[in-house]
Amino acid sequence: MREIDFFDDESGATVFRDVILLALAGFVMLVLLLLPHLNPRATPQDPTPRPGNVMVELRWPDELNVDVDLWVQAPGDVPVGYSNQGGAIFNLLRDDLGHINDATDLNYEFSYSRGVPAGEYTVNLHLYRNLANVYPVPAVVAVSVKNSPILPAQQILLTKLNLSHEDEELTAFRFKLDEEGRLLSGSVHNLPRPLRAAARR
Repeated sequence: MREIDFFDDESGATVFRDVILLALAGFVMLVLLLLPHLNPRATPQDPTPRPGNVMVELRWPDELNVDVDLWVQAPGDVPVGYSNQGGAIFNLLRDDLGHINDATDLNYEFSYSRGVPAGEYTVNLHLYRNLANVYPVPAVVAVSVKNSPILPAQQILLTKLNLSHEDEELTAFRFKLDEEGRLLSGSVHNLPRPLRAAARR
């Protein structure tokens, strides 16, 4: 009578197959458990902080081939615009020429300041060129202030102006900020103060 060998080749192969399948199943389960942690979902973050303290932004209709210039003047500083793009406090960071040499269809200009000196600020618009020959040219100007590197900028002024002819210069705002960068109550007006002529001196 022949003895039964429980460890013959066929049963050993079955055990080996079972062990390999269990190890593979364990590996697959481990990978499935780790997948969500390998590439976590992006968490919403604050937008990139703006570099300046006082930000003046100008926009006009993107479809118009019009060159509107932004001019700003900080207390005790020279006017800053297309022909003088930097002062001690303000810098003009974008001089938009309308559709000329423009990689985008956006029409905008902006100036940023270094610091927030107390005193009166002036913001002007100048219609340099109107190749679209459409009048009036509407423009929107906004002023924001950022007093702290950890706080977002706060918009303090916003207005819409209409430019009616080439070479027209309009004062959008004259306003005063205190030593803390706060808008002084009752200081906002738009009495004309030409800045382009002052920049040429």
